[in-house]
Amino acid sequence: MKSPQEQLNLLEQGVDTLVSREELLKKLESGRQLRVKLGCDPTAPDLHIGHSVVLRKLRQFQDLGHKAIFIVGDYTSRIGDPTGQNKTRPMLTPEDIDRNAQTYFEQAGIILDTAPDKLEIHRNSEWLDKMSFADVIRLASQMTVARMMERDTFEKRFAADIPIGIHEFLYPLVQGHDSVMVRSDVELGADQLFNNLVGREIQRAAGQEPQVVMILPILEGLDGVQKMSKSKGNYIGLTEPPVDMFGKAMSISDELMGRWYKLLFNDQPTGHPMEAKKALARRIVAQYHGAVAGGQALEDFEKRFSKKDYSDAGELSVTAEIWIVELVEKTGKFKSRGDIRRIIQQGGVTIDGEKITDDKARVTLRTGQILKAGKLVVVKLLVGN
Repeated sequence: MKSPQEQLNLLEQGVDTLVSREELLKKLESGRQLRVKLGCDPTAPDLHIGHSVVLRKLRQFQDLGHKAIFIVGDYTSRIGDPTGQNKTRPMLTPEDIDRNAQTYFEQAGIILDTAPDKLEIHRNSEWLDKMSFADVIRLASQMTVARMMERDTFEKRFAADIPIGIHEFLYPLVQGHDSVMVRSDVELGADQLFNNLVGREIQRAAGQEPQVVMILPILEGLDGVQKMSKSKGNYIGLTEPPVDMFGKAMSISDELMGRWYKLLFNDQPTGHPMEAKKALARRIVAQYHGAVAGGQALEDFEKRFSKKDYSDAGELSVTAEIWIVELVEKTGKFKSRGDIRRIIQQGGVTIDGEKITDDKARVTLRTGQILKAGKLVVVKLLVGN
């Protein structure tokens, strides 16, 4: 059993912001099981390894004897949280929300300890659906417009004369109300520091001891620029097949590789960059599919790319003459034609080893040729009419 100080030393590793260290130590010194909240809005059907950074911190709390409170924001998804991308997040249909929420419950269990004494799962509609309009007014009275405008996304949009809906001000309030309802001791987050801090104020107003706020770093996606997101197509899903996980991990830049090592494994790459990247990809696959699958994914990759053995490559039926963008699109591995154009222009597409860098080119094909697109796609072409 670790002492409160030892627990604190472990828990604060890899954390960007902690409000506050002293408060967390005091809670740990109480000797009771802490209630550690993480909320996720089901805006997409799958969790990805970007989510795993904060989920593994939650698991760390569980391993120290504390309870994870996992809240799927089926109600807050109806509001739409400001994204900071000059528009508000689109609202989902109830059917979309329910479907996504179910996959979140299932996939979070890949990382979290699902024992009843270690995990509570809630939908925040459990309590938000029961609120009257008078309850909402009382909740809104606990925050001023000036305080709300301190959120950088609101401030930037207001300065740029971009409309802000009144309903958007409600999002931090209801997220804070979630903390009251589950009596949160600690709330984990990645990019919602303002909302988490509002939760402390809402708890104080409700006569509760305010939660500690712990903000984890954001994992950049495959492009190395924007945060990992399914909507941006730059993600690795927790339930993707090993071959896709491995191939996507091999597509990242050497610069990004170091950050992934740090955030995903609290480690750093060693040796030649290519070998370090293979080791990273293998560890990612092994984490979600087991060590055997990780080793097999590495072996398959080396057969195809290092040893140029394409005997087990998939096959793709195509016509003899085709636009290069359409050819790559037929593999079904890319989100948009814009992504395909970029990878072509960057020299990431070859046919029998010959680079195709003109995204307007039409190519003449023959059966047996090998198409490569990025580090994920290797297929043998079958030419028909």
